[in-house]
Amino acid sequence: MKRMLGIIVVLCWANLSAAAAEPKLVFEDGFDGKPGDGWSWLREDPTAWRIKDGALEIRIQPGVAGTVKNALVRQAPDRREGSFAIDVTVRFLQPPTQQYEQGGITWYHSGKPVFKLVYERIDGETFIIPGRKPMTAESVQLRLVVTAASWTAQYRAGGQGEFETAGTGPLPEPGDDQVSIQCYQGPPDAEHWMRFDDFRIWRLAE
Repeated sequence: MKRMLGIIVVLCWANLSAAAAEPKLVFEDGFDGKPGDGWSWLREDPTAWRIKDGALEIRIQPGVAGTVKNALVRQAPDRREGSFAIDVTVRFLQPPTQQYEQGGITWYHSGKPVFKLVYERIDGETFIIPGRKPMTAESVQLRLVVTAASWTAQYRAGGQGEFETAGTGPLPEPGDDQVSIQCYQGPPDAEHWMRFDDFRIWRLAE
């Protein structure tokens, strides 16, 4: 009997440990009719974004990081409380043609963009930036992992298989942090759109 109780205790402890190791979903947005609570627009152009088939679509307009239109921004999780992952799946709805045409995740600190993880056209080819990882998939799931001091950029084609790492680097000390999904450097004479789907924020196990 004692041996049986000991086995049960071990199994329960193993189950609890496994559950504790699982990431915890903090926020998700399926873009059901409109962006969920907590989002705000930076330089909104209401004619150049739409909700369609359960996803957010934004027109890729001309601009750069400091002038991007229709950047959807929300408060980032407090990195002092642990490590977090931000996921979103992106897709070019038309083949990109403009140099540096791009879309993905941008990290803001004190109101300024300090880091991006994007699907981008450069010199006629498409890449995951940072790392300049060649990518030709129709859609890509991007994952930005942040800690109190660092970022890790990850991706996987079509949202399948294991995440690959594109690069790592430092972040400023936690403070006024925001995360955004956005696209820019679009052509001035053509209507190109990018689709954003399955946005999630996870708190990662320690």
